[in-house]
Amino acid sequence: MKLYIAIPAVLVALLVAASGVAAVTRGWVLPTNRRPVRRPRLYGWGQLVAASALCWQMVFFWGISGIGIRQWGTLSGSALLLTGLILMMMSRRTGGDRQGSGAP
Repeated sequence: MKLYIAIPAVLVALLVAASGVAAVTRGWVLPTNRRPVRRPRLYGWGQLVAASALCWQMVFFWGISGIGIRQWGTLSGSALLLTGLILMMMSRRTGGDRQGSGAP
């Protein structure tokens, strides 16, 4: 296992997971994301899913020796990461309560 790749990846996953826990429990979002995020709890769940996907990919890429299992594990981790990103995108959407058409 190459520790110079695994250790920063795990640290990034832990930081994203800590931010996700803060968003889910307290509704706190990092200052750079406060304005666009409309639903902080959903954003936090997306961060937790993305952090677990990163750990999932690291486990299957570095820890499993079978090539078939490694490929399916990494692919499922990518699907999990995509799910987390979709959750984070959904938390930025505004509701359907627009009054105007949006055109000048």
